[in-house]
Amino acid sequence: MDALNSVIVDVNDVFWTWLLIPLVIAAGGYFTVRTGVVQLRQLPEMFRVVTEKGEPAADGGTSVSAFGAFTISAAARVGTGNIAGVATAISVGGPGAVFWMWAMATLGAASAFVESTLAQLYKVPESEPGAFRGGPAYYIERGLRRRWQGVLFAVVITLTFGFVFNAVQANTIVATGRASFGAVRGDWFGPLLGLLLVVLLGLVIFGGVRRISRITEVLVPVMAVVYLLLGIAVVVLNIGDLPRVLADIVGGAFGFREVVGGGLGTAIQQGIRRGMFSNEAGLGSAPNAGAAADVSHPVKQGLVQSLGVYFDTLLICSITAFIILTTDPDLSERRSADLTQSALRDSLGGWAGHTLTLVVFLLAFSSMIGNFYYGRSNIEFLTGRPEVLTAFRVLVLVAVFGGALGSVSLIWNLADVFMGVMALVNLTAILPLGVIAVRLLADYRGQRAAGADPVYVHRAEIADPHGVECWRAADPSRLPPQPDPAC
Repeated sequence: MDALNSVIVDVNDVFWTWLLIPLVIAAGGYFTVRTGVVQLRQLPEMFRVVTEKGEPAADGGTSVSAFGAFTISAAARVGTGNIAGVATAISVGGPGAVFWMWAMATLGAASAFVESTLAQLYKVPESEPGAFRGGPAYYIERGLRRRWQGVLFAVVITLTFGFVFNAVQANTIVATGRASFGAVRGDWFGPLLGLLLVVLLGLVIFGGVRRISRITEVLVPVMAVVYLLLGIAVVVLNIGDLPRVLADIVGGAFGFREVVGGGLGTAIQQGIRRGMFSNEAGLGSAPNAGAAADVSHPVKQGLVQSLGVYFDTLLICSITAFIILTTDPDLSERRSADLTQSALRDSLGGWAGHTLTLVVFLLAFSSMIGNFYYGRSNIEFLTGRPEVLTAFRVLVLVAVFGGALGSVSLIWNLADVFMGVMALVNLTAILPLGVIAVRLLADYRGQRAAGADPVYVHRAEIADPHGVECWRAADPSRLPPQPDPAC
């Protein structure tokens, strides 16, 4: 088993280092140029559209708002990687890794804009009134007319997010619980906590997409505020060290010592790779949440998901970095979440370690909700049979309970490979489809320049009308008959 795990790690390192990381960087740079640096120039617009409310649904409820879709994606993005992943990047790559994490987020936000804008354009109606679903599988089939590639993506993301990542999140919750409550002994702790997670998650995932968005709208802000308050408290207590920390981050990214010592490459690799895992820009996961929103123009959700990249990396990950670096720990002693936990205890006292356990619980549980939604959306792409979706829900709960019982290091490393394949499939789709997102952005900017709140009416010169189902056509005769009136 150890030999197999070692082989998987070696393959994964080569796959990401020499193929995925360069491809994601190239795609981010290309979309940055083609969109006119949309991730920076449209930053004020991002904050405007994220506060828009959902439209009333036919059943008397409210459709998923831009903010609701934002929190679904944030729930999956913001997980234990924001605590453990950043700590690992710093311990392996040094403080300079943080700079490259920031750079990756800024560049990747352009890819996030493109993929989520496409997901909105090619979304389809849910069975719930006023609800939608979509994502890479949908825009691959409808935009590129490659059903096989869409099926491949749907299978890979369902395995990765629906089962493996949820098992890992459950395992992390149990591990941090054991570390926080050191007096807990015996084999009953993991199964008991696993059963609790199954019950809580089951109540959410059997409630439909709107219940998912309502839960995440509460959990994600609470989770973020608690963690941000802890981080701000640490920074304030160590405010005199802040200039040193910023100098270490910038110096570690470009410093002569790192170049001579061979550490610069490690800092770049760790920063980019951990940042990519954290914010998921270009990986094709967040568009599944972006498609759920009921907005008046596809670009709005593209902007919202770009903001999500900043929220994840520039805010949550940066707080973790400041918590660790302002306490000036011995990076050779600890790695992963225990490094963050140790830094909090050194600055705030033992109670902070228990508080971090609560934060990890919120992070991991909200990630489970978002991960389930990604899998659910792609199961419905593969088949419309309700019994298959019910079976998927049950298997997700089984994976969560199994993850709570033991180590999943082999499964985690396999998930890295699956996630790399998922990114490869998505990037090869959005590169040719990106021109459509650029046209949509031009339409949006034109309406904003005229002083209007942009409303999209689909035109054939933007994209093939036969792939667009949920947007009113400027020339209805150009569209095929619509089988579902929910749009």
